[in-house]
Amino acid sequence: MSYEPPIYWNDYEDIALKLYERFGDDFTESKIYRIRFTDLLTWVLEIPGFAGTKEQSNEGHLEMIQSSWVYEWRDHQK
Repeated sequence: MSYEPPIYWNDYEDIALKLYERFGDDFTESKIYRIRFTDLLTWVLEIPGFAGTKEQSNEGHLEMIQSSWVYEWRDHQK
């Protein structure tokens, strides 16, 4: 069994990868940028191994997660 370290709010690329693994191509670039932050916050908190709290989140973190998710999505389109 492999050990995965906990994921925190500033682990944007890890969070983006987990979101891509969960949703795949259900969200395109334009759809990712239109996701409500309330939904994004819920999905991040549902990631297995996520160690951050709702109270630690902020708009900057959510914006970075969105952009990282777009880059993750783009990488899988090649």
